[in-house]
Amino acid sequence: MSAISLYARQGKDFDARVAHALAMLKQAVAQHPGRIVQSTSLGAEDMVITDLIARHQLPISLGTLETWMLHPQTSALIPRIEERYGLKVEVYKPVPEVAIQFVKTHGEKAMYKSIDLRKACCGFRKLEPLSRMLANRDAWITGLRREQSNNRGEVPFNELDDKGRTKFSPLADWTWNDVWHYIATNDVPYNPLHDEFMPSIGCAPCTRAIAVGEDFRAGRWWWEDERAKECGLHVHEGPAVSMIGAKS
Repeated sequence: MSAISLYARQGKDFDARVAHALAMLKQAVAQHPGRIVQSTSLGAEDMVITDLIARHQLPISLGTLETWMLHPQTSALIPRIEERYGLKVEVYKPVPEVAIQFVKTHGEKAMYKSIDLRKACCGFRKLEPLSRMLANRDAWITGLRREQSNNRGEVPFNELDDKGRTKFSPLADWTWNDVWHYIATNDVPYNPLHDEFMPSIGCAPCTRAIAVGEDFRAGRWWWEDERAKECGLHVHEGPAVSMIGAKS
């Protein structure tokens, strides 16, 4: 059974949420012309944002992290995006020497040994490449939603990150049904692993399918305490910044 057949449902005020998300993206462009990027994880939410950017020809760069540990189904979305939308995806990878040394010292399954080693793995595979993606940008866009987990229950539409850049999350108030209704309605390409009960998809060793009733992110780092389940990309909560027309 596909994720679309399981989850795509048009909820109340769906059209208003789409309009608000689009308005946020346009306002972000106006505030940060030429210096804004969508940091896409290639998940369902980010594919919705990419579709909105392409559909409305918004001058927002697309960037993603190729950690060298992604599922092949995830990596395959990069050329699919470029072919479908005619947009170039900037791909940021770990520093090869750092990755080789880490695996040589700690092994390929280091993430299972301790939280510190797992976070170190996330550090050179995700955080350092992200810093290069954002180096010359004033703002970035994410697919964070409040419904994703308790840790993200208060995600604002916009906030300042730890470097003073504005981070926009235009789908903050969207439901999982909203995401899939948009994908179904607009024929948005998505990761086929979503059809295998993986709502949140990261690196292959750190992702599993979830069972009925489990949290959206239960399949990420499932061997760890719930409070530790972030890689560091979105742990900072800076003060919210004002935006014309933003909802709270």
